[in-house]
Amino acid sequence: MNTRPKIPVSVLILTLNEAINIQRCMESLSWSDDIVVLDSLSSDDTVKLAETSGASVYQRAFDNFASQRNYALDEIKFKHEWILHLDADEVVTPELRDEIAQAVANPDFSAWRIASKLMFMGKWLRYSGMYPTYQVRLGQRDQLRFIQEGHGQREALASNDLGTLQNPYIHYGFSKGMADWIEKHNRYSTDEALKGLEVQRKSGAPLKNLFATDRTQRRRALKQLAVRLPFRPMLRFLYMYVLKLGFLDGRAGFYYCRLMANYEYWIVLKMRELRKI
Repeated sequence: MNTRPKIPVSVLILTLNEAINIQRCMESLSWSDDIVVLDSLSSDDTVKLAETSGASVYQRAFDNFASQRNYALDEIKFKHEWILHLDADEVVTPELRDEIAQAVANPDFSAWRIASKLMFMGKWLRYSGMYPTYQVRLGQRDQLRFIQEGHGQREALASNDLGTLQNPYIHYGFSKGMADWIEKHNRYSTDEALKGLEVQRKSGAPLKNLFATDRTQRRRALKQLAVRLPFRPMLRFLYMYVLKLGFLDGRAGFYYCRLMANYEYWIVLKMRELRKI
């Protein structure tokens, strides 16, 4: 029997046909007494499994990640002030759980960045997975809101309102198989192509953050620069596999870097197609 006291943090999980993942995610959240699933009209057993595991389930047709998270924050009544944002293919480790408890007990910030450890072919992609790449995932309910950017979302908070946790969560991004990953990234590449064209059309887009001390600001500035470069698929492969030492991840690292180079190629092709419309 688990006698560990609950941590005063609510959890929001976004789902769409996540029957294969939801129970593993929920099992890592036994320390929370308020788990909310916002489901995007799943056709599998996601809702049933989430409810059986103790979650409160709401449903809303998916439009984008930022809108889903903001809808939940605005419309759903959470038990606690602090909200942890997860996807169903992510798992909170005991070390991260303990750090979250410390962070909300004596908060110095309105929200916290958390890194993820990407799993592929049964191993953690320490190098090719670009670890540590941070996203804001823990925040105060009344302070943290999200802005859609490309296929994902970013926080609508100033950097001085953000702290950084040291322990990551685990991301099983390939848990539903390669076909699902390819289908999902085909959709994502359309969003990234639209975002890329928007950046290119802004002459003199600000790149001053390339040398910022904040890692997240540097990463966003690098994306602004990359969208203007030629030979992007090849450059992305070389950056991840050689410069970021992805070759040290072995065969899994090579395959993943190839996949991400292909993803970059889809974005480039769709940008060319969209320019003609």
